[in-house]
Amino acid sequence: MPTNMPPEYFDAEKRYKQAQTVQEKIERLTELLGTIPKHKGTDKIRADYRRRLSKLRSQAQQKKGAVRHDSAFVIDKEGAGQVAIVGPPNVGKSTLLTRLTHATPDIADFPMTTWTPTPGMMKYEDIQIQLIDTPPLTSEHIEHELYDLIKRVDLVLLMLSLHKDPGGQLDECLDLLKNKRIYPQHLKDSLIETKGFKFLPFHLVVNKYDGQEEDEEFDIFCEFLPQPWPLLPISAQTCRNLDQLKEIVFHKLDIIRIYSKVPGKPPALDSPFVLEKGSTVEEFAQNVHHDFVDNLKMVRMWGEGVFDGQNVPRNHILHDKDIVELHI
Repeated sequence: MPTNMPPEYFDAEKRYKQAQTVQEKIERLTELLGTIPKHKGTDKIRADYRRRLSKLRSQAQQKKGAVRHDSAFVIDKEGAGQVAIVGPPNVGKSTLLTRLTHATPDIADFPMTTWTPTPGMMKYEDIQIQLIDTPPLTSEHIEHELYDLIKRVDLVLLMLSLHKDPGGQLDECLDLLKNKRIYPQHLKDSLIETKGFKFLPFHLVVNKYDGQEEDEEFDIFCEFLPQPWPLLPISAQTCRNLDQLKEIVFHKLDIIRIYSKVPGKPPALDSPFVLEKGSTVEEFAQNVHHDFVDNLKMVRMWGEGVFDGQNVPRNHILHDKDIVELHI
């Protein structure tokens, strides 16, 4: 390997080696290729990585072709959760995706740039969460499959622009979604008829909150919201509050990370199992291996509400970042 690689190459190489899914490997390898300087000494390694990238893309295409009529709106869930970024045209959905992932959707200052959904993997601490940039919600034209995509996700980030009548944008988006029997979970009680509805957790993301001069504009928007909303002002352009948004996404997914520990060895802190909040030790054992549940003799735990190495029963409720040692 050439010795004159820049420091960012080695960081990107590490991320590539840690990638698990095909899509994640494609994103990491694309990033890695971009860090390699172009000169005669790197020709061989660049050619090798390009071959790997081509092979991965072929695998991804074959996988997509094997499922459900090849629709661009059918995106297999990857990572710890699937989150749709939805909203009206030109509010910054694609820019947000590029800030939080290594995906590269088309971005322009004019509306209707995004015609098909674009997935990307967002890193949150030691896990990956799938984000999907979606075509705009507009009364002019929406592919019916977009609504089907939204119904399948675990969380919806409804994105508005602070500079373009966010109250009006919110009303229009909610009307469009309501007509297709999709509605925020926290507003379920406001509906008279709920039959056939898909209720999902929503979080309102108000973009273009770029500086202090927007404070008054944001306060006015919040004051006139007709219903309570979980919301966060952000700037996809300046990255304001994006770390906080990552944390919100993680907590809204209602998931926990559990680290497995083999007896006599340190815990595997770099590869957590992801479970639903409220999961038990028995459900964790089932995730590790389906045979473990029947053969489980003892469980030791390190984490919330227990002493280090304490024996716990099968029905013990797990918490985020608990360490579990299964004895078979």
